[in-house]
Amino acid sequence: MQKAWSNLVKLFLHFWFPRTCFACGRDLAWNHQAPLCPSCEASLTAPGPLICQRCGAVLKSGGAHCYACRGSKTRQYKCALIRSSFVFNTSSRALVHGLKYARADYLARYMGKLMGRRFAQHPELAGAEVLVPVPLFPKRGRRRGYNQSELLARQLARHIGLPVDTQALARVRNTVSQTKLNRQGRLQNMAGAFLCKRPFDIKGKVVLLVDDVATTGATLEGCAQALRAAGAKKVLAYTFARE
Repeated sequence: MQKAWSNLVKLFLHFWFPRTCFACGRDLAWNHQAPLCPSCEASLTAPGPLICQRCGAVLKSGGAHCYACRGSKTRQYKCALIRSSFVFNTSSRALVHGLKYARADYLARYMGKLMGRRFAQHPELAGAEVLVPVPLFPKRGRRRGYNQSELLARQLARHIGLPVDTQALARVRNTVSQTKLNRQGRLQNMAGAFLCKRPFDIKGKVVLLVDDVATTGATLEGCAQALRAAGAKKVLAYTFARE
C-alpha cells in the first residue's frame, strides 16, 4: 500500500513537474531514476581503449604515454596517476555543468555512484588510503554554495569505503580561469595555489584526489605538489570525466 501511494505521488509530481534528460532534453518516464535518458546514459563511455599510463589521456595512436608524460617527463610530476570514469562527451558534460553551474547538487549522488562502480576497474588506485577533494577558493565556494568535488568525494566514499578529508588541503590563491590557457600556462597558473594546512593528517599516506574533470591535469598537479611537500607518501587522482 505504501509503495502504491509513493508511486501515485510520483505520478502526480511528474504530471505537473515533468523531468527531462540533462543531456538531450527528452522527457523522462515518471519512474525513471537517472537524470539521463537511457540513450544518453548508454553514451557514458570509459576513456580508451588506449590511455596514457600516467595521466589517463586517450591515446589515438597507441603507445604507453602521451607526449607530456613520455620518457623522463614522468618523473617531474607529483601526481603519480590520473584515472577517470568517463570521457568528456555530451552526456558527461551535461552532468558536470549541471553540478557546477546549475546548482543541481543532487547530481553528485548519481555521479558518485557511477564513479564507485568504475573504481574497481582501476586496480592501480587500490592502494589509496584517504580521499581528498580538490578545494575551491573560499569566495568561489560561497558563491556556488558548495564544492562539487567534495560532494563527489563523499558519494564515492560511500561505495569504496575510504574516509574523506576536507580539511587537509586548501586553495589559498584565487586563480584565473584556465579556459583559454595552454598546458604550460595552466601549470604555472596552479603553481602555489594550494596549501596543505593539516600535514599530520596526510603524512605517510597514499592520497586519492577527487575532482569532476581532468583536462591537462594542472589543477591535480597543483594539489599534489602541496600534498607531497607536506609528507604524503603518494598522490593519485580520480575524476568523473577526462577531457
